[in-house]
Amino acid sequence: MAEKIKVLCVTGPTASGKTALAIALAKALSGEIICADAMQIYDRLLIGTARPTSEEQDGVPHHLFGFADPRIPFSCADYVPLAKAVIEDIRARGRLPIFCGGTGLYLDSVMRATAFSEGEKKDTKVADALRAEAKEHGIMGIWQRLSEVDPDAARAIHPNNEKRVIRALEIYLATGITKTEWDARSHDVPSPYEPLYIGLDYRNRSILHERIARRVDLMLDMGLENEVRELYQGGYLPKTSTAAQAIGYKEFLSYLAGEMSLDEAKEQLCTATRRYAKRQLTWFRRNPDMHWLYPDDYPEEARGEKLLSSVLAIVSSRL
Repeated sequence: MAEKIKVLCVTGPTASGKTALAIALAKALSGEIICADAMQIYDRLLIGTARPTSEEQDGVPHHLFGFADPRIPFSCADYVPLAKAVIEDIRARGRLPIFCGGTGLYLDSVMRATAFSEGEKKDTKVADALRAEAKEHGIMGIWQRLSEVDPDAARAIHPNNEKRVIRALEIYLATGITKTEWDARSHDVPSPYEPLYIGLDYRNRSILHERIARRVDLMLDMGLENEVRELYQGGYLPKTSTAAQAIGYKEFLSYLAGEMSLDEAKEQLCTATRRYAKRQLTWFRRNPDMHWLYPDDYPEEARGEKLLSSVLAIVSSRL
């Protein structure tokens, strides 16, 4: 049996400090960073996605950041083969692949090498037809069609979740195999990777919320409003695109459309980000292999150094 490829994964909720930790680890371990954030992959979406700046990257190679056209649909199925190719490239140069990001679906689909992520391919024509049908006749008809071909998936997806309903039926129509079957096959595919998961969280939830609020203030100071305006006017945020639904862009598109005030957009951005952080934690807590670290366990003035030392000790014992 071939030796598995060792991979380090730094994850956790938004604004938890993943980027700084991953960069410090890359410098200490001769590593390179791979994006595991479904929005930081998009070109031109800089401020609202909190993509690390060149100064923050501090000379560490970063991969799969800012490469995807926000006008073109991009899915987990598109991401997986790209991420695998980057892992091979980094490994071939004798360096350590380090994933950094909070999109659990993307990360898990690579690490578990699921058949679903391999077989799932976007069929834009099918998806467009289903969306048009839903717009004209409502989503219930599509959900009923899904329940006929894939009752297990239909039971697991609420009819109001239009995006997932359409995607599940699209998978069947595009591949002839149900989403349920793809999921079942995923358990039979051995992963070529040996991931070490590092998760960041805060015991005091108010600290994370304060960090989120500070990040929102920083985004505004950096020019989030102008970024969204320029992207929209340039045609890079069509309403049907995934990028236009990203937290930060969705709220400010509503503000620019006159649907809410600037203060309301800011407050909705904070609220949406806190809710997203909660969903991220729910996802990652399902992972029994996660090594959780709590930055608020350490004094603030030595937090970065202490976190780095803690992770390096884990890495030494595992990788």
